[in-house]
Amino acid sequence: MLRINQLKLPVGHTDEELVNKVKKLLRCQETPEIVIVRRSIDARKKPELFFNYILNVTVRNQADVYRRCDKKQVQIYEETPYSFPFSNYEGKIRPIIIGTGPAGLFCGYMLAQAGFHPILLERGKAIENRSKDVQCFWEGGSLNPESNVQFGEGGAGTFSDGKLNTLVKDKYGRNRKVLSIFVEAGAPEEILYDHKPHIGTDILSKVIVKMRNDIINMGGEVRFNAKVTDFICNENHVTGVVVNEREILKTEYVVLAPGHSARDTFAMLYEKGIAMEAKPFAVGMRVEHPQELINLSQYGKSEEKILGSAPYKVTAQASCGRGVYSFCMCPGGYVVNASSEPGRLAVNGMSYSGRNSANANSAIIVSVTPEDYEGSGPLAGVEFQRRLEEKAFSIRNGAIPVERYGEYRKKIVTGQEFVYNKNKEKRIPDTFMPCIKGKWEFGPVHEILPGELGRAFVEGMEQFGHMIKGFDDDNVLLEGLESRTSSPVRIVRDEKLQSSMRGLYPCGEGAGYAGGITSAAMDGIKVAEMLAAHILEQEK
Repeated sequence: MLRINQLKLPVGHTDEELVNKVKKLLRCQETPEIVIVRRSIDARKKPELFFNYILNVTVRNQADVYRRCDKKQVQIYEETPYSFPFSNYEGKIRPIIIGTGPAGLFCGYMLAQAGFHPILLERGKAIENRSKDVQCFWEGGSLNPESNVQFGEGGAGTFSDGKLNTLVKDKYGRNRKVLSIFVEAGAPEEILYDHKPHIGTDILSKVIVKMRNDIINMGGEVRFNAKVTDFICNENHVTGVVVNEREILKTEYVVLAPGHSARDTFAMLYEKGIAMEAKPFAVGMRVEHPQELINLSQYGKSEEKILGSAPYKVTAQASCGRGVYSFCMCPGGYVVNASSEPGRLAVNGMSYSGRNSANANSAIIVSVTPEDYEGSGPLAGVEFQRRLEEKAFSIRNGAIPVERYGEYRKKIVTGQEFVYNKNKEKRIPDTFMPCIKGKWEFGPVHEILPGELGRAFVEGMEQFGHMIKGFDDDNVLLEGLESRTSSPVRIVRDEKLQSSMRGLYPCGEGAGYAGGITSAAMDGIKVAEMLAAHILEQEK
């Protein structure tokens, strides 16, 4: 196989043009077999836009073809696809997996495929019923603390943009395996090679249901409304779990993949004496812009039908040393009420697969560390989140508060702490309005973040205005609070991926070992590998 790097064609090219470009580069008449490995966008000459490809190509007489090639752009390549190291397990041990977010779901999928017949326990509802609860809440109904944007089948990522890119380095092929399983379950094939792949919450929901059914068909079990309320242990080794405070399931192997908002589970673990630690995360606001403004900045034109709505990524450092950056950017998306506890408000961003709403939104967040939390201990970050969420809720009695950036900045900035452009060009009209799922009202969003965090947020916005014209326009919309960016807790695990309670395997984002759908799924596969090895070791 040959690997071709940096092959560039205009956006909108045909399949025939791609084949002809490859044939010309290889200096051969044969029509090769082409597999796209990676496709990214080159917008350096906007509004002229190009796709940049990495390709795997198969031809006859490879040695002769390679001899004629430009070795700077073409190399001989051998692909080693991922393979789960165990199969056809025939023993009787059935591991239990707590949580059906990406980590738990992929862990369960791999174990089921290998014959381990895992039992997956989900505190929330199946997607079909969960979606109804979420929609009812957005339309003004009561919050269900066990079935919402955070809790239920698929985890918090189900009601998101379904972004599948990750910065985790992967020499084992787990990333590709995750994407391949998604495609087998109904996701578009483009996620295998797009530089910034996404599914969208509408397609992701169907993919998760297909994976659930696959797990069941492979001999696994998936149970909903099954909240683990306690662990049973003997001499510091797990021997079972208690479900819904009454049912006991015996096992010596438990994967704990609870999600980043399972605060009651964190409290239960703390009471059991399981080693945990507070970790840094970030808080901030959802920021909305007209999608056309972002398209103009990224593509050089207000609309690009082939590429769809443009994403962006921005980072800055405030004068106080804190990082300020975009997170979970949703082109053509919606801001959603993502609360999971009564009396506390959290927001998130979501896009459907078409990414076709009028607005772009992203969380603009400021880094916080355990030094910022009042108090100490592993749950101090949870309490920090809760205090801010209570403040956000109180502003408009649970409706999402919305404020224009010009008003926010005016309230936050006093004196001459930094210089900003008071005469900047106005690019967004006064009539610009939010795209929100859930009740909202205009209100004093500036009251949510404490002093230094609010000032750092403004500094970041002003810096981003130099990167994307209009980003810091006075009419930009801010909604708060974005507080669930990652877990505020890490459940300590050793080199064998076990916690201080033996047989308990912390896994995924909630446990503090991932950030996003793909990295959580990869960690689920990693834990599945280790757990399977331990089971087979025990049975020797």
